[in-house]
Amino acid sequence: MTPRQLFLQHVGQTSVAPLAINMVKAKGSRMWDADGNEYIDLIAGISVCHIGHCNQDVVEAIKKQADEYLHLMVYGELIENPQVKFAHKLSRWLPANLSSIFFTTGGSEATEGAMKLAKRYTGRTNIISFNRAYHGSTQGALSLMGDESWKQAYRPLLPGISQLRFNHLEDLSFIDTDTACVFAETIQGEAGVQAPSRQWIHALRARCTEMGALLVLDEIQCGFGRTGSLWAFEQYDVVPDILLLGKALGGGMPLGAFIASPEIMKSLTVNPVLGHMNTFGGHPVCCAAGLAAFEVLLNSGMMNDVKRKADLFLSQLVHPKIQHINCQGLMMAVWFDSFETNKVVIDALLQRGVFTDWFLFASEAMRIAPPLNISDDDIITATRAIIQTLNDL
Repeated sequence: MTPRQLFLQHVGQTSVAPLAINMVKAKGSRMWDADGNEYIDLIAGISVCHIGHCNQDVVEAIKKQADEYLHLMVYGELIENPQVKFAHKLSRWLPANLSSIFFTTGGSEATEGAMKLAKRYTGRTNIISFNRAYHGSTQGALSLMGDESWKQAYRPLLPGISQLRFNHLEDLSFIDTDTACVFAETIQGEAGVQAPSRQWIHALRARCTEMGALLVLDEIQCGFGRTGSLWAFEQYDVVPDILLLGKALGGGMPLGAFIASPEIMKSLTVNPVLGHMNTFGGHPVCCAAGLAAFEVLLNSGMMNDVKRKADLFLSQLVHPKIQHINCQGLMMAVWFDSFETNKVVIDALLQRGVFTDWFLFASEAMRIAPPLNISDDDIITATRAIIQTLNDL
């Protein structure tokens, strides 16, 4: 049987028509399939491969750790140097109150852990999120999701969760003294790169503080330099009580984290003990890879070039069929008139060697979130392919 047949027969499917391209190699911002076709990657594994595919420093860190040890015991009991070193490094680049890091296996579990942490610390049960929010697809994270069409098939979900309108000041009055926490993406990703106003996010921070509710900011998709600063919340001069990380955190390996102050985090250690636990969170190889990728990001100057590269994309993406572009650094949504138009463009781009995708809650928008080290030549080649495709419609 061919790899495609085996894939369709034995791998759990998430759609009725998967791309099923047999990729065999990736490097930098390029990917290659089994037939030798080359693709410019404009989505970086959905913002995972932020420093490029198969960065040599990350690969070497993985090999080195694999020679020392892989899994030892459930997370949080033994001192495992990759975890400790990465946690320490991250804490040095975060606000002082975000210094206690609980590693998970990915972003969804980071969301689940943060929900439990907020309930445990505040003693409250109600949680608020926002319309068109995406915080993962496990049961708790799905309960926070702000799009009914994606969650109605799985009800009943968790009680006590309400959705407000994102970036609407008047809705913040619903945050009250029964609210344990408020979950918000600093930049709403799956809604098509929707950024809040400074007035709104400052009002959100103030309302949470006033009501004693914890503010949870989700930077699973927008963190690690993608918007031009290490953390997107830095651009708004706000600090959350809990921060969610994932995707790029592991440098291409599966890793997530929820981060809080030691005071908040210690509430998971008693009554009951082991208030949150996992087997593979903070896996030594993943933490070694994540630390190496983080150091590459900090030392390479990639973040300093994000705005210029974003401007290069915008200067090239001018066409009557493009309605508008939401842009937060190298996190962009190119909007068309319908999903049908978007799908035709995405499929045609594959034939031209450009790999991209659409958004869960903005299917009429095309996703552009390439590795931060994408070259100018690849940007120009990819954008020309987009324009040529639109000319052919």
